[in-house]
Amino acid sequence: MAASHARAVAARELPGPDNDLDMPLASFHDYSQNLELKPDAAGRPLWICPDGRVMLESDTPVYKEATDFLVAIAEPVCRTRFMQEYQLTPYSLYAGASMGLRTADILLAMERFSKNKVPREVEQMVTTCTSRYGKVKLVMQQDRLYIECRNDPAVLEQLLQDPVLADARVMRQATEEVPEHLRRRADMGSADVLAACGDAEGLSGGSAKGARIELADESFLASTRRALEEEEDKLASRIEDFEVDVAKVREVKQRCNELDWPLMEEYDFRNDAESFEMPIELRPETQIRDYQSAALSRMFGNHRARSGIIVLPCGAGKTLVGIVAACTIRRSCLVLCNSSVSVEQWYNQFMMWAQISTDRITRFTAEHKELPHKEACIIVSTFSMLSFSGKRSAEAKQIMTDIEAREWGLLLMDEVHVVPANTFLTCTTRTKSRCKLGLTATLVREDDRINDLNFLIGPKLYEANWLDLQAKGYIAKVQCAEVWCEMTAEFYREYLKAPAALKRQLYAMNPNKFRACEYLMKYHEDRGDKVIVFSDNVFALKKYAVQLKRPMIYGPTSQKERMDWLQAFKSTTTTNTIFISKVGDTSIDLPEATVIIQIASHFGARRQEAQRLGRILRPKSRSSEDFNAFFYTLISRDTQEMYYSTKRQQFLVDQGYAFKVVPELPIDNASDSSAAQLAYSSNEEQRRLLEEVLNSNANEIQADEEEEDAAVRQAEGSAEGGAVSRKRGSMSELSGGDGLAYAEVSRGERHAIFKQRKGPKRT
Repeated sequence: MAASHARAVAARELPGPDNDLDMPLASFHDYSQNLELKPDAAGRPLWICPDGRVMLESDTPVYKEATDFLVAIAEPVCRTRFMQEYQLTPYSLYAGASMGLRTADILLAMERFSKNKVPREVEQMVTTCTSRYGKVKLVMQQDRLYIECRNDPAVLEQLLQDPVLADARVMRQATEEVPEHLRRRADMGSADVLAACGDAEGLSGGSAKGARIELADESFLASTRRALEEEEDKLASRIEDFEVDVAKVREVKQRCNELDWPLMEEYDFRNDAESFEMPIELRPETQIRDYQSAALSRMFGNHRARSGIIVLPCGAGKTLVGIVAACTIRRSCLVLCNSSVSVEQWYNQFMMWAQISTDRITRFTAEHKELPHKEACIIVSTFSMLSFSGKRSAEAKQIMTDIEAREWGLLLMDEVHVVPANTFLTCTTRTKSRCKLGLTATLVREDDRINDLNFLIGPKLYEANWLDLQAKGYIAKVQCAEVWCEMTAEFYREYLKAPAALKRQLYAMNPNKFRACEYLMKYHEDRGDKVIVFSDNVFALKKYAVQLKRPMIYGPTSQKERMDWLQAFKSTTTTNTIFISKVGDTSIDLPEATVIIQIASHFGARRQEAQRLGRILRPKSRSSEDFNAFFYTLISRDTQEMYYSTKRQQFLVDQGYAFKVVPELPIDNASDSSAAQLAYSSNEEQRRLLEEVLNSNANEIQADEEEEDAAVRQAEGSAEGGAVSRKRGSMSELSGGDGLAYAEVSRGERHAIFKQRKGPKRT
C-alpha cells in the first residue's frame, strides 16, 4: 500500500504556487506508464520522475544516505514526516558539481536509490548541467576580476562574442601595470618563444656562435615559419581569461548563468600570500553539532572556500557556522546584518566563541563608528549602512572608504534573503571579496527574486531538515494551531460594507478574537509559560496591551524601556507576557519564550510566519513532553484573514509542520470560572468597542504605522539622514474631505439672474 501510494503521489503534477488547488484532473500528469519499476523496488527509497521531481519515502533503512544525496543535488520542496519532495534544477546540480560530485557519481547514486529506472530526460539533464559547471571561473587577482576558462578556447570565444560580456570587458593599455599572475604566464611563454626562435634561427642559417647552415629547400623554411606561427597561436591560447569591470560583476554573473556557463567562485585561502592573515581561533570549549559540521564541509570540501548559501532553522546556530567559517579562512571578514540589534549579537557571539583581540573586530552602525584595524580585521555592519547613498559624516566616510578599498577574504551575510532587494543590491558590488557566504532560515521571498541569489552569492550549499533537528532535540517541538474566531453580528455587518483599511481593523479587533487571546494567555501563564503576542496592527496592539494590562514594545518604545521589558521577561516571574509589533520579527533573542499568539499579521508573508515561529525554536527544558512550545494564529472566521493565513502557513507546511485547526475554544464553558472574567463578554462592551473602532481617526492610525515603519528602518541600522516612505492614499484624504458626502439640495426660490434667462413659453 505504501508503495502504491508513493507511486500515485509521484505520478501527478502537483499544483504550483500560482495555481489553484482545485485544478481539473486533466491538468495532472500520470507517469504510471512511464515509470518502470525494478524487481526490488520495495527496498529502495526514491521515485524519480521525468520532469526532475524526486519523491523520498522517509520510512526506509537508507533514509540518511538518500537524504544527504538529495540535499546535495536537489532543491527541497516539501518535507513531511513520511514523504518528502525534491526538485532537480540546474542550480542544484551546479551546487552538487561544485562539491566534487561527478556526473557518473550522481547517476550511479540515482540508480542505486531509485525504485524505477532513471528516466532518460533526467540523465540528459544531469549530464548537461554537471559537465558545464567548473569550466568557467571568476578569479580575483590584485583587486581585478578575471573570467578564466582553461583548456577550452571555444567556450572563452563564445563568452567574448556575447554583447553583455564584451561590454563588461576591460581592455588595458600596454603601459599599465600587468598583474603578477599574468606576468608569470607571459614570462613562461616568452621563454618558449625565444627557444623556438633560437631553434629556427639555427635551422635557417645562423646561431649565437656564428655557425651558418645553407638550406636550399624553401618549402622547409616555409614549414618552419608556419610552425612558429602555430607556436605563437598556442602561446596566445594559454592565457584563457579576460578582465571584467568590477562595477558590472553582477550583470556578468547573471549573463553567464543565462548562457548556462555558471561562474565558479572558489578561494584558495591556504595559499593566499597576498592578504594579511588574521590572528583568530575558535575557543577550545567550542563544540560543533553534526549538522553544522555537515554544512561547513560543503563549503570547505576541497580545502578551498566555496561561495554559497547555508540554510538552517532559527535557533539552530547559524551564527556559530559563520564564526567557524571566519576562523577557518583567517582573512579579513565583513559581516552584514539586517539590524543594529543583530550587529550587537554578532559582535558578542564573536567575542564568546572566538579568540580575537578587541582591536581586530569593530562595529559600523549609526551608533558605533570604530576605525578598523589596518591589517586583517572583522567589521560587523548592516546592509543599510553600506547601501546608504546620502550624505555621511566624516567618520562614516573614512570607514566606507576603507571598506570599499579593502579586499575581503570573506563576505558574510546574515538573513541573505534580503540581498536581492533593490536597496541592498549595491552591498555585493561596492565591496571586493574572494568568498561570499549567505546565512538564512527562510530562503523565500514574495517576489520572484530569490533565484537571483544564485549569481549574487552562489548556489545553496546545505539546507537542514527542520523535523530531523526537532527529533534530535536541537530545536523545540512546536505545536502549531489555527484558532477560528467567529465575528460577532455587529462587527460582521460593518465588515461587509467597510473599505479595505477598516476591514483590517474590524477583523483584528473582533471581540471573540480578543477573548480567545486573553483565554490562551492566562492558560499558558498558569502553566508557567512565557508568552509573546505579535500584532502588525498598532491600533490593535495598543488596545490589547492596555486592556489586558501587559507591557508592549513597538516602534516609538525607547531603547532603554525596550531592554528593561525584555530583561524582565527573561529573568522575572512577574512579567510572563509581552506584546510586540513587527519590530520583534527578527533580532530579538528570547530563548525563554515558549508560546506565540498572533492576532494580526502582514497579509500573506510566509517569511514573517517562519521568523515568528523561530522566536520559540530554541531547545526547551521540558523535553519529556510531546510538545514544549506552542504557536497560535487567531483568525476571524469568514474574512479575508483566512485566505492570508493559508498562504502564510505554506512555508512551514513545506518544512513538515502541521497546523491543527481549532474551530472553537471552550471560552463559554460555564464550568470554567475564568471564562466569565474575560473582557468584552457582554453585548454592551462589544458595542462600545465597535464604536471605538468605527470612530478611530484614520490619520492617527496612519501616523502610528509610519512611526512604526520609521522605527523598523532605524532598527535596520539606517545611516545618517531620513528616508522617504510611500503610502497609499486618495485625493479626498489630501483635501480633507475623507468621509464627507456631497448632496444636491433644492432651495425652492431661484436666484434672480436665473429667472431672467427663462424665456417665454412656446405654443
